[in-house]
Amino acid sequence: MALHYLITGGAGFLGINLCRYLRAQGQPVRSLDIAPFRAADRCGVEVIEGDVRDRTAVEAALADIDVVVHCAAALPLAPRAEILSTAIDGTELLLDCARAHQVQRFIFISSTAVYGVPDHHPLREGDPLHGVGAYGESKIRAEALCQRALAQGRCISILRPKSFVGPERLGAFELLYDWAYSGHDFPILGAGNNHYQLLDVADLCRAIELCATLEAPRVSGVFNVGAREYRTLREDFQAVLDRAGHGRHVVSIPVGPAMALLEIFEALHLSPLYRWIYATAAQESVVATDKIEQQLGFRANYSNQNALIRNYDWYVAHRRDFRSLTGTTHRVPWKKGVLQLAKCFF
Repeated sequence: MALHYLITGGAGFLGINLCRYLRAQGQPVRSLDIAPFRAADRCGVEVIEGDVRDRTAVEAALADIDVVVHCAAALPLAPRAEILSTAIDGTELLLDCARAHQVQRFIFISSTAVYGVPDHHPLREGDPLHGVGAYGESKIRAEALCQRALAQGRCISILRPKSFVGPERLGAFELLYDWAYSGHDFPILGAGNNHYQLLDVADLCRAIELCATLEAPRVSGVFNVGAREYRTLREDFQAVLDRAGHGRHVVSIPVGPAMALLEIFEALHLSPLYRWIYATAAQESVVATDKIEQQLGFRANYSNQNALIRNYDWYVAHRRDFRSLTGTTHRVPWKKGVLQLAKCFF
């Protein structure tokens, strides 16, 4: 049975992958995004260019929709006010309008950033939430709005995916791919013996599909989503360097001095890396996925290394398309600042 999907943030990294995934199955898809939707990406998607905080745009986008997948967010490099307004005001408006339009299901894409920098692993859905920075805080507050709607008996799925990669993922991961491609060692904080779970975007798309199609009682609630197979950060990043074929290696750098420098660089806007990235990079970062596996029958198909190598291969094939671009989204490289100079030492 065909379901009519509205994907907010459809022009973003997750959005475009989800659009393609659903269109490949013949599902009608509409995108609502403030960013332009490139002609090459359309693949039969109905496009509305608008803001999730604009009631007129949201009302138009929700006409005849069965499932809302709310991916839109201002990413951590955006101004704090923009991050909070997009997540909180946008989610509240979408929930309100979706109810008025009698939309059957609402799937909110949250983040494991809501757990902050925790003191134990694996993290479970019932663990305390301590968001780091405006992005983590915004996701927690948006989740609270979804929880309120859930308590009212609506079918609301809240997905907390680990950092997800795959075709077209650039952003912070482009640093690794760039250094690997150009034949440099890649620095990591500490020994790199910590496990840092990731997720392939194709697996996330499948988790979203399950939330849209399984029985409402099964999919209502909060679910972690992450890879089932992952090694240490050192091993997973080394797999990308090995793929590049230059014989380069992951190199450890002292955590304390590196953290202090990154904090200074961030404060001076000289580095694209924000606190949640470098504060968790040297620590265990794993979520339990037994709830989504048992309740929804979900199994991640890609390991960390599979996902990173798949993303790296896409990067190599398309790097000329974006080499002159920079921005603050996951679909373009981030401006490297002083990290471009650091590359000379590796």
